Amino acid sequence: MTITQSIIIAIIEGLTEFLPVSSTGHMILASAAMNIHDDEFVKTFEIFIQLGAILAIALMYIKRFFQGINIYLKLFTAFVPTALIGLLAYDYIKAYLFNPIVVSVSLIVGGIILIFIDKKVVNSKTEVVEVEEMTYKNAFFIGLFQCLSMVPGTSRAAATIIGGVFNGLDKKQATEFSFLLAVPTMMAASGYDLLKTELAFTNHQLSLLGIGTLVAFVSAWFAVKVFLKFVSNHGFTAFGYYRIVIGILFLIFMWGTDLG
Repeated sequence: MTITQSIIIAIIEGLTEFLPVSSTGHMILASAAMNIHDDEFVKTFEIFIQLGAILAIALMYIKRFFQGINIYLKLFTAFVPTALIGLLAYDYIKAYLFNPIVVSVSLIVGGIILIFIDKKVVNSKTEVVEVEEMTYKNAFFIGLFQCLSMVPGTSRAAATIIGGVFNGLDKKQATEFSFLLAVPTMMAASGYDLLKTELAFTNHQLSLLGIGTLVAFVSAWFAVKVFLKFVSNHGFTAFGYYRIVIGILFLIFMWGTDLG
């Protein structure tokens, strides 16, 4: 992986991590398009640079984390299902599901679902004033929805936003809770991946990790600001169509590559 390739991948990570389009899926597809060899370092790089995006959210919502313990309890409740299932399925997912075909199909299926549920998202009425007031039962079920995102291409953001809407939150609250839940989820995923890897990083690889994390931070900050405004005015239908188009294009690309 070159520095230029690492920057491109990091920009994609930051721009897509908190959108319902699957950042992991986009990075896998981009790596395939740039003929980046899918080795252990590349897989680790794609997960490690998520720390930059996490930091962007942590700083953007830092006041929310100092308003009391209730938000921590709700986030922990939502995080538990992902942690348990993730520990059990980690090796299988990383070994067999991180490929362009799985990603493309997941993008298409997820896009269709987003289009169909967008009416509910747009018209949903919140049952709480603040996300901290949701019940532990609702937080747990949002966590179960998040487990679906373990399949590359599904999108953690899409899964948790849909889960939030179906558990009493309006579109803005569901989106913001998705952002907040990303902090413990992505930190755990990145940390666990680093513990599992046996790589001895070279100086070049360490440089790529540093550059990628910084670029992901900047692009994530920008993306979140724009995303909240867009969702408030337009909902999620556009993201559904985008997912379908990207998924189809990459299926065609992979088919053409195989024929070539």
